[in-house]
Amino acid sequence: MKSSRQTTLRSQVTVTGIGVHSGTPVSVTIGPADINSGFVFTRADREVAAIAASVIATDFATVLGDHQGAFVSTAEHVLAALRGMGVDNATIEVDGPEVPIMDGSAAPFVDAIDRAGIVQQNAARRFIEVLKPVQVELGESFGELRPYAGGFRAELEIDFANSPIGRQAYAFDLDADSFRRDISRARTFGCMGDVTKLWSAGYALGASLENSVVFDETRVLNTEGLRYADECVRHKVLDVVGDLALAGLPLIGLYRSVRGGHKLNHAVLTALMADRHAWRVVEATEPVLERPVVARRARGHADVAGGMVAAAFAPDVS
Repeated sequence: MKSSRQTTLRSQVTVTGIGVHSGTPVSVTIGPADINSGFVFTRADREVAAIAASVIATDFATVLGDHQGAFVSTAEHVLAALRGMGVDNATIEVDGPEVPIMDGSAAPFVDAIDRAGIVQQNAARRFIEVLKPVQVELGESFGELRPYAGGFRAELEIDFANSPIGRQAYAFDLDADSFRRDISRARTFGCMGDVTKLWSAGYALGASLENSVVFDETRVLNTEGLRYADECVRHKVLDVVGDLALAGLPLIGLYRSVRGGHKLNHAVLTALMADRHAWRVVEATEPVLERPVVARRARGHADVAGGMVAAAFAPDVS
């Protein structure tokens, strides 16, 4: 939905799957939320906002929590679906310690959003606008956020020694139709040797060929093959959309990474938020077509300050 107004879901909808780490069944219900709520995870009588300040651990998955301790992990695919489909405010209720991995992509959550429906709210949509370049290098990896007038754009390159993956590049301008068609179905991936190590360490107990693309040294092991010829780099784009949702508001800017992953996404977003001259909150003033038309507001936004952390879905160990 291309709109100058904030959006939420029309009704609640539930999906059920297994946790990628625990291997146990878990359900998630996404539903409507008030204006300016953002994305809020709920479980029993607790709730945690999907913002930087709620991240308490990043070993193999983003763990959200509060002063009572850990709350929920592995949230990036549902966050990517909500952000990718243009939802601003939503509750995400889980009945276990993880969001279900589903088929390893965001497509099941996009389908759930379609079933629930998206409605406009009586408040202007807000964005975080990148004002100046912010760059991070981590070993051989490089990432940056730069000003970009056309909404949000991601330009990614990956380069794996594993020959079936190899070097791939993809550029993506975020809108709901493109996210649904080109990104949402891309699954998490990894190499068989790495997945085996995680199993041995007690992680990724729910990972399988039903929810991950797995490669050996010469081929993809999934009998159905790939959904896109460059599915791996497209999934990296999906992860970027989910990781950067922890900013608390949609971004207006260009994100570029080379040999990146969750750790790099986290580092770049952290660097952006730490520099209060590098961003500001802006507000839409008229219907959004291809580019958001915004009115400047005061720099800063309480919900998006603080350290940024992003998840690592177990089979994808890059």
